[in-house]
Amino acid sequence: MANKKKATIKDIANVLNISPAAVSKALHDDSRISEKTKKAVKQVAKNLNYQPNHLASALRKGKSNLVGVIVPRTNSNFFSSVIQSIEEVLNKEGYNIIITQSNESYKKECDNIDALLFTQVDGIIASMANETVKLDYYKKVKSKGIPLILFDRGENDLNVDYIGINDYESSHMIIEHLVNQGCKRIAHIGGFKRTRIFNNRIKGYIDAIKKHNLPLEDELLIESSLTIEDGRAKMQQLLNLKNKPDAVYVAGDYAALGALQVLNENKINIPQEMALVGFGDEPFTALIKPSISSINQHSKEIGRLAALTFLEHMKKDVVKQSLNKKILDAKLVVRDSSAISNN
Repeated sequence: MANKKKATIKDIANVLNISPAAVSKALHDDSRISEKTKKAVKQVAKNLNYQPNHLASALRKGKSNLVGVIVPRTNSNFFSSVIQSIEEVLNKEGYNIIITQSNESYKKECDNIDALLFTQVDGIIASMANETVKLDYYKKVKSKGIPLILFDRGENDLNVDYIGINDYESSHMIIEHLVNQGCKRIAHIGGFKRTRIFNNRIKGYIDAIKKHNLPLEDELLIESSLTIEDGRAKMQQLLNLKNKPDAVYVAGDYAALGALQVLNENKINIPQEMALVGFGDEPFTALIKPSISSINQHSKEIGRLAALTFLEHMKKDVVKQSLNKKILDAKLVVRDSSAISNN
């Protein structure tokens, strides 16, 4: 069945035998239009199921009051919490947000950027997909003079505003904790080095291991996509080693959950035989048995700062002089999976 043609201002004007300009003014409560005409216009608009063309309005005004938000996935508490915080701040200032997710796909991320640019968003707040290596599409956003703020995952080469945590120091914090619990052979299931935050977590792990003169072996450092399935597969890989680790630091909570499942299935005593630490402080980490130690990334504060940074760009008659790079100190939340001294 063919789509029904959308009603336009011209259609309303034809019904009432007035000019489209008069209809537009009536719909915007212009004081120059009589109350009688306004009432008639609004009634016809309702009858015709007229919907305003916000894109055309944005083109006329040069401002849409829309902000695009791109995240790798929305089913993560970290990203959903960031989104909620961004929305709370921007709504108070008259902005609405359009949420898109890349599902860790570079192509989907590029499509999202194109769609947001077509919608004439006033700015984009984004966290990059795992697959993203080329930065051409983000450079396109910059070239159009649209404010671009990256959070959590971002690249220094873009030279844009960035809000995140100190991933390098977070890894040090985790290794220090595990060493203090008596762990001597610590493995790391990390993300891909090509992504800055995961590269920094890997560097932090390596330097902390060296600092304590612990074994630094290729078989103990594994890159992955950090899904539950990956966590399961990589943990099984570690259990198959002749010389197994006594602790595993996982760079994402979902992969840590997969790793925990395999440990439980193999009846590995946690944390005495093998300690486990995740990253992200997802709600489930506190609810499962044993509960998983994890890094809290201050998601609400990251969202708040990202939104405030965008608003700085939008202040009239203010030229933003310098980039806003906020690096927050993360917090390690110790739970049953790594609290050996408490067991």
